[in-house]
Amino acid sequence: MPKVSFNNRNALFFPSLKLAVEEYFKSNQKAKTGNLQLYLKTIVLIPAALLLYVSLLVFPLHAVAGIVLSALLGFVLACIGFNVMHDACHGSYSRKGWVNDTLGLTLNALGGNAFIWKQKHNIIHHTYTNVDGMDDDIAKSPLMRQCSTQQWVPMHRLQHFYVVLVYGISSFAWVFIMDFAKYLQRKVNRTPLQKMRPADHFVFWMSKVLYIIFYIALPVYVVGVEAWIVGFVAMHLVMGFTLAIVFQLAHVVEETSFEAVGEDDLQIENEWAIHQVKTTANFSPDHKLISWFVGGLNYQVEHHLFPRISHVHYPAISKIVEAKCQEFGIQYNSMPTMMSAVRSHFRFMRMLGMKPVPAIA
Repeated sequence: MPKVSFNNRNALFFPSLKLAVEEYFKSNQKAKTGNLQLYLKTIVLIPAALLLYVSLLVFPLHAVAGIVLSALLGFVLACIGFNVMHDACHGSYSRKGWVNDTLGLTLNALGGNAFIWKQKHNIIHHTYTNVDGMDDDIAKSPLMRQCSTQQWVPMHRLQHFYVVLVYGISSFAWVFIMDFAKYLQRKVNRTPLQKMRPADHFVFWMSKVLYIIFYIALPVYVVGVEAWIVGFVAMHLVMGFTLAIVFQLAHVVEETSFEAVGEDDLQIENEWAIHQVKTTANFSPDHKLISWFVGGLNYQVEHHLFPRISHVHYPAISKIVEAKCQEFGIQYNSMPTMMSAVRSHFRFMRMLGMKPVPAIA
């Protein structure tokens, strides 16, 4: 496997930025982990998901109402992923490790696996962001072409249309295909999966069995096959699209940059922190409602620089990050609204779908 490294030898940007952020928390006497704001989100979102789930099983519902509640359940599950699971799996929800580990298992309740996700996301994606050949988040080719170094095929001409469906079914594929592929192949993209303890194997299989029981077997038994299929599809389409579009707006837009690694080692010219800023974008930073629902992931620049700081602090430290970027002459990618980010993403996907023009020697 090729080695990717960064030019951190004379790094100046991140030490200066880190010092300023540390001073912010020290002077304001704040912990970097979650606070009451985050705990209230947990108290709202998890019971809301349970209430929706029980309502779909217990109450006789009209078909339209069942579809609406199933779709709403999918959205709430995605929000649990953004707000609770994401912070917990990064170790930023609480200063207590057991709390992070326990709430990180909400990912397993959504159908995923916390062990695999931590390596795929925390280690690989957060280190090699937008590096084609390493970052599993952009390894969707040939179905999707997400950067110019990926092979083009004729079907990509229409990808800015059909990616909506791809995003919709992404959570289904994640739960039933991709987790198993990574588990059985013992690797994430080209990176070997860390050794799993017996407990990790047990949790993987047990959570998958419980998912089948609570999301498939029990609903089929209670409401019947047809009603379950409609509700299950509605839930996954909304959950998958919500999860996918929020993460795509952070990295696969016109404003961000990409790198690529082949068979040879790659030396990236920038220090790691500058690479994170260049490959990441914020969106709708002033919209408090969006920030609440997406768990502060509209502040992806701050999250990639400080993944072990809870998202509830990102609005405050974003001002520090932006000022430091300006001081060091680094472009700080931030789109004013969510719709402007969505338009940028789909323009970018359309551009990548065009047949590349061969370079003239």
